[in-house]
Amino acid sequence: MTLRPRSLWGRLTLLLLGVLLVAQMLSAALHFRDRGEVLKHATGYNSAQRIAGMVRVLDGLTPEQRKSVVAELDLPPLRVRLSEKPQKLPDSSHESPRAELFHQLLHLRLGRDRPITLYMPNVPSEVQGEGSHPWTLPAGAPPPMRHMMMRHRGAPISGYSFIIQIELAGGQWAGFAYHLPEELAAWPWDLLVGLLILLAAVLLVSFFAVRWLTRPLSELSEAADQLGKDIRHAPLEEKGPTEVRRAAHAFNTMQQRLARFVEERTRILAAVSHDLKTPITRMRLRADKIEDPALRGKFEHDLQEMQTLVQSSLDFMRGMALQEKTQPLDINALLDSLTEDAQDMGSNVEISGEALGPYPCKPLAIKRCLSNLLDNAVRYGGGAKVRIDDTLSLLTITIDDDGPGLPEDLVEKVFEPFFRAEPSRNTKTGGTGLGLSIARNIVRGHGGELVLKNRPLGGLEAVVSLPR
Repeated sequence: MTLRPRSLWGRLTLLLLGVLLVAQMLSAALHFRDRGEVLKHATGYNSAQRIAGMVRVLDGLTPEQRKSVVAELDLPPLRVRLSEKPQKLPDSSHESPRAELFHQLLHLRLGRDRPITLYMPNVPSEVQGEGSHPWTLPAGAPPPMRHMMMRHRGAPISGYSFIIQIELAGGQWAGFAYHLPEELAAWPWDLLVGLLILLAAVLLVSFFAVRWLTRPLSELSEAADQLGKDIRHAPLEEKGPTEVRRAAHAFNTMQQRLARFVEERTRILAAVSHDLKTPITRMRLRADKIEDPALRGKFEHDLQEMQTLVQSSLDFMRGMALQEKTQPLDINALLDSLTEDAQDMGSNVEISGEALGPYPCKPLAIKRCLSNLLDNAVRYGGGAKVRIDDTLSLLTITIDDDGPGLPEDLVEKVFEPFFRAEPSRNTKTGGTGLGLSIARNIVRGHGGELVLKNRPLGGLEAVVSLPR
């Protein structure tokens, strides 16, 4: 079992969906990459420049002046504190390339001899904070620095945070703690929502566009199905794209040729049948003049068989054409009538089940089909059991007999025109070999199917399946 859609519409929709999802994922990935680069730049070059500027300002102030200036500079996202000596920071012996670059930027602006300590987490959630101040350090950091860097309870220091201590002129130390604001560090949900809305809109448009493009193919498929039921079905409209118009035109041309072919065959056979009636009638008249009763009987028997074959052939061609108009037919009444007729002839025919309602069909054609199947069951099985199973989508009529059945290699072959499982050429015992062919043509002309099955306990089963 595969999850791949079977219809062209489903496959095109799935293809478009896959392409759009991949495109959106690549777009989001590129955005996040560029966003990360911008954030790193913001916490690197710009921050180093700002901190260096603050240090140069603080260098030229007295300790008292520094306190008042730091009070003004101590604003998120860059917090500033003064201390008499540096606090111990976590081990930074394995600094990231970004931390090393940050070091180089500060030394470039403040001089190589300036004592600087730096802590920059490589990954988010390295530490958990507690307290009310918006910064924190790992467990074990000195209280002054811990108080300085405290973050909101439960929030982690992210990869866009750092802690820097720089010695000022006179031996005092300035501590700087930076943390990217939550609204910038958090996932850009508005962007994701925008991408989802765009994806949904494109999918919706694609859904209707693909539906619109594949509709002519659905109409072509329906027309081909109707062609099997009625060769004179209304032609397709030749509209739409060039390829669709060409396909519709080719289909209509094929339908016209098939209709002409069937009409010509029927007309020729009808003409032959009509022309044969005259010599057959003359031969009947001449046979009446034969004095030998035995010889006259043989002539009359041959003439009757000839006339039966001609009429059966004409009926077979008419059955293929199905020129009758479609009308609602009471299947229950039809089978009751056929059953009563068979019973009046002394045949044992039983019927069970019932149709849910009238069936739209060609009434005379369906009557002939069921009559042929009942005649076969009575002729070869001595009787018949008819069972009706009806649903909202399928009407099934099963005719069973208790005859000898058929060899498996002949179950399908008996539907060929003029083929008879009974080896003799006697029409009284074997028929003309057209009954089953006519019956199947009628059923298929209604979009259904007729099959024969050997019953496990003996006998043959004819199953007529007609779609509602």
